[in-house]
Amino acid sequence: MSAEASPVIRVVVTDANILINLTHIGRLNLLGELPPYSFVVPEQVVREVREPAQAAAIQTAVASGLLQEVQLTGISELIVYAELVQTLGTGEAACLSLAQCRNWLVASDEKRKFYRETTGRLGAGRVINTVGILIHAITLGVITIEDADQAKRQLEGRKFVMKFSSFREVLRK
Repeated sequence: MSAEASPVIRVVVTDANILINLTHIGRLNLLGELPPYSFVVPEQVVREVREPAQAAAIQTAVASGLLQEVQLTGISELIVYAELVQTLGTGEAACLSLAQCRNWLVASDEKRKFYRETTGRLGAGRVINTVGILIHAITLGVITIEDADQAKRQLEGRKFVMKFSSFREVLRK
């Protein structure tokens, strides 16, 4: 009898901007359809989302198990959080603290300071953004390129601009 290898689940701690983008395009469900990833959200991020429809969508995702709400629990997590919250927002600080202390990935579209701090603490390749989530969904066959391009247009209508005209271009590279 041979033992089958279980796929390694990669936990991704998710910042508010990813959740908001996915609610804008009506695709929060993608978080439950992208193996090997399992998405979690710190309670600080849940509290940051104040627009009622977005907050309700996130609460529904948590209640359904699509997204797991997590808390900072260990002393090391709290120490790192206390340090980070001096220069980052509460949600970003919670995400990075959890990722650093629990060896998780981070899902965020933040650039500049948060991105530099994250790559400095976690190393390169540990941040997934909205574009990366959509590309992964395309490669898994969860959505089509046309679906992703429609999502791109919707997000651009909300001032989230992607520097390419179609996901087809990105996937060709």
